[in-house]
Amino acid sequence: MRFDTLAIHGGQEPDPQTGAVNVPVYLTSTYAQKAPGETKDGYDYARTKHPTREVLERSLSALEGGAGALAFSSGLGALTTLLWSLSKGSRVLACDDLYGGTYRLFEHARRTWGLETEYLDMSDPERVVKWLRKGGVQMVYMETPTNPLLRLSDIDAISEASREAGATAVVDNTFATPYFQRPLDLGADIVLHSTTKYLGGHSDVVGGALVFREKATYERLKWLQNAAGAIPGPLDCYLVLRGIRTLGLRMRAHAKNAEAVARALEAHPKVERVLYPGLPSHPQHELAKEQMSGFGGMVSAELKGGLEASKLFLSKLHYFFLAESLGGVESLVEAPALMTHMSIPKAEREKRGLTDGLIRFSVGVEDPDDLVEDVTRALG
Repeated sequence: MRFDTLAIHGGQEPDPQTGAVNVPVYLTSTYAQKAPGETKDGYDYARTKHPTREVLERSLSALEGGAGALAFSSGLGALTTLLWSLSKGSRVLACDDLYGGTYRLFEHARRTWGLETEYLDMSDPERVVKWLRKGGVQMVYMETPTNPLLRLSDIDAISEASREAGATAVVDNTFATPYFQRPLDLGADIVLHSTTKYLGGHSDVVGGALVFREKATYERLKWLQNAAGAIPGPLDCYLVLRGIRTLGLRMRAHAKNAEAVARALEAHPKVERVLYPGLPSHPQHELAKEQMSGFGGMVSAELKGGLEASKLFLSKLHYFFLAESLGGVESLVEAPALMTHMSIPKAEREKRGLTDGLIRFSVGVEDPDDLVEDVTRALG
């Protein structure tokens, strides 16, 4: 089944009771039992099992080629539950360019239950292999492309090294989506998504997901999903399912527009550097072509003149709304150091190459000529 067909039909059969082609939104928190402990198909309480959520989870698993998927109330809710699966004192090796909320959660876990997280630039897989040979790492956590510097991790090489070291390889696939990248096919064990972003696609829902290569891992985390309770509501599940149905259409438009914006920025004399995996100037452009089928809708850039030049530029944009989040049909723009990544100390940000003047674009699906004109007009 090809992707656009899979997005509509994968795990999404018509409702068996009525034939409804859209999954019903079951607004219930509990279910009537025939007798004490005698349920209908295991439905006893909606935190444990819910029919709308089950359809979303089947769809997510189909998109990523997994053995099972779990939906959560947010991407950080998914990560929190995943971290709870680790024992006290476990070691995590994470890429050093991370979403600020992910970094904040790793640091909270370190302080409160002794989880040890070490950060490493994973753009060179040999660096990761050497680190893993030291032993003692239980989980390797990749964002690829990273947020916001759009660095790539070689999923195949790092997953293989993780397997040899006895560590679980986890990939945050939020930026690329399963349309452009399938980490489980490349050897990863678990895929994480903020379904708030491209999977939902319309800036109207918050959610998260984990997708698993192995059924046993899925079952273990399913128990934790129920125990921790960070589940999405039925309407949230429906909205993500609605977004998934047009994921391929939207991602093609996002990528086409992002490349147009990236090339316009790169050609402008007021721009210091542009980060986009689809540009030949990106240091990992060849890896992007190998492990991705397209380059996504995210672009980062640094203007000449630093923070003040960036603030002036942001104030002049018309079609790019100044806002956090990403992946919606509308174009968004932000200054990560002042917004989404403020929870990372300034010294840490700068050590990793995240300057105060860096700008992150989530390029939407508007007409690309309008977006290019908006950017070039704001640059002056």
